[in-house]
Amino acid sequence: MKTFLECFPCMMSQALRAGRMASDNEFLIKKVLDEVGAMIKDIPMENTPAESGALVYKKISDITGVIDPYKEIKQQSIKEAKSLYHEMKKEISKSKDSLLTAIRIAIAGNVVDFGMNKKFSLSEDVKHILVQNFAILDYKEFQYQLKNAQNILYLGDNAGESVFDKILIEELGKKVTYVVREIPIINDVTYKDAIDSGLNTVAEIISSGTTAPGTILQLCSDDFLQRFNQADMIISKGQGNYEGLSGVDRGIFFLLKAKCPVIARDINVQENDIVLQYKKPI
Repeated sequence: MKTFLECFPCMMSQALRAGRMASDNEFLIKKVLDEVGAMIKDIPMENTPAESGALVYKKISDITGVIDPYKEIKQQSIKEAKSLYHEMKKEISKSKDSLLTAIRIAIAGNVVDFGMNKKFSLSEDVKHILVQNFAILDYKEFQYQLKNAQNILYLGDNAGESVFDKILIEELGKKVTYVVREIPIINDVTYKDAIDSGLNTVAEIISSGTTAPGTILQLCSDDFLQRFNQADMIISKGQGNYEGLSGVDRGIFFLLKAKCPVIARDINVQENDIVLQYKKPI
């Protein structure tokens, strides 16, 4: 997915929000805005938004000296998600289709996104998504590939969301490799966050090697690329991974809530729709 004009003011908004989390020095935050604003004129629209995000957040870190401004928020979101874990497992146990319910729960976790300038209530959003209709539901293809898969590559997105990913992985019943970001960026899941969420009990955890808030193949490690190419089935969570992989020549299942109007338009759904979309190889 390319960068659209609407992405640029969003980058500035994210820079201000992250700058305020990193520092209460207004002169330093102004410097963040000045330098991110100056960068924008040189960002090609052919870049994915996730690639551009890597540049923006590196600039914020360089100026403020704070590597992980979202650290406390991530810890809080993981704690809140874990408090809902047993309730969500009960929802699965009483449902007529446990796999589809687990998919819904995993998508519900996708609301935990502090890169978006939107308020959310995790418990309320989960309740809504459990009964919300899918805008796109390639469920039969998902079931078919799951039945035949020996190994699954599961691309994580946000930290609190990873607790809900664990619930889906438990339901998949297959060997899963869970992929995290190489470094802290926004509230995306890192290796430590995945451990805190309990993912190590249900999957092998690896880093993609990318420093972007999404999976950008040219920025990923050789180990990840080998696993990406050899996986029987790939599950991609969230908008950042969609931005980086929607144009890739590989079969991928995208699970997300369309929180951004630009991404909703690209997928051809409405804002706030939920999606389980299979993109066939080009």
